[in-house]
Amino acid sequence: MRRDSFAPEQSGYIVRAERDYLAFLPPPLPPALAFDRPLIGLLSEADRALGELAGAGRTLPNPRLLARALVRREAVLSSRIEGTQASVSDLVLFEADRPTHDEGDDVREVFNYVTAVEHVLDPNRRLPLSVSLLREAHAVLLSDVRGNYATPGDVRRSQNWIGPPGCTLDDATYVPPPPERLWECLDAFEKHLHADHDLPPLITIACAHYQFEAIHPFLDGNGRVGRLLVVLLLAEWGLLNTPLLDISAWIEPRRDEYYARLLRVSTHGDWPGWVGFFLRGVAEQARDAVWRSATLQALRDDYRARVGTARSSALLAVLVDALFEIPALTVSRARRILDVTHRSASLNVAKLVAADILTELPGRTRNRLFVANGILQAIDGRPASPPQPTMIE
Repeated sequence: MRRDSFAPEQSGYIVRAERDYLAFLPPPLPPALAFDRPLIGLLSEADRALGELAGAGRTLPNPRLLARALVRREAVLSSRIEGTQASVSDLVLFEADRPTHDEGDDVREVFNYVTAVEHVLDPNRRLPLSVSLLREAHAVLLSDVRGNYATPGDVRRSQNWIGPPGCTLDDATYVPPPPERLWECLDAFEKHLHADHDLPPLITIACAHYQFEAIHPFLDGNGRVGRLLVVLLLAEWGLLNTPLLDISAWIEPRRDEYYARLLRVSTHGDWPGWVGFFLRGVAEQARDAVWRSATLQALRDDYRARVGTARSSALLAVLVDALFEIPALTVSRARRILDVTHRSASLNVAKLVAADILTELPGRTRNRLFVANGILQAIDGRPASPPQPTMIE
């Protein structure tokens, strides 16, 4: 890492490691942030949009059911920022089918992200908000995938760095704190999470995300854990009751700017650039999530109306709700959900196919797989106008 890449006011945070290379110790939080008119405007817009999303969440009959669908979108896009190629469809097919053979690391990494989010948001979790909780999330995230070499759940004991392929510590773009100073940084980071904050919550979350990324405490998976931290803090600090905001949908198409904004905080102390980027993302994704939640809720109402005739089985409504958790079914999964015989489960799945709620994937004679394309479309894009309800007799 070159000292001349850093502005003079930031060079004081550059230290020489025990192994005689340069590294960066991020300054303690909170930063001295000037609240000029543009920043106040962005904060007001983000607060208003997030408040509308929180209000919309409170009006949903089953917000947690729909939040699970949006968590899958966040998992796919957060993982895609780091180079995975799995889609929402790949994820839900994996979850529905749970193949015993190797499906590749990409989709399993995304599945692990969903599991990690559910773990940190579990109201009965063992640990409070802490570095230890993030380490547990890291262990879940990297379990049984290619990052397994990176000691899942363990803070690094060796140096990592960021830069172009083939670069060394000397010419890296950024070198985070050396191992001998790492816990010093993490202790200060954790204390700040529990301190009384002078800055507004959304700005504090933006600062915490930067700080975690600048510390870079793991050998792999730092970006995904850092974005998971945003989801966690929104819930932990009461800004959202359910994880309806998928911030990675804003970041993924702007990943180059995202990385550049984070780096500029370290090299030039450009907090307004990073915080403004983050607040624009919150506002945009909060508005999107309001629309997407309403779309998913309308779709759920439509599907339940299709199966809610006097002569239909109440089991169909149970299957409909299960589709908003994982928008795909095998007959075996339907049987487990309903606790019925294989024949009964198969008949109920067939009724959902007849109602245009499920579509069978072709080419599978055993362990047939059925997909709720309308739900997938609502999660991953702008769905077409829903078809007219088809009542089940």
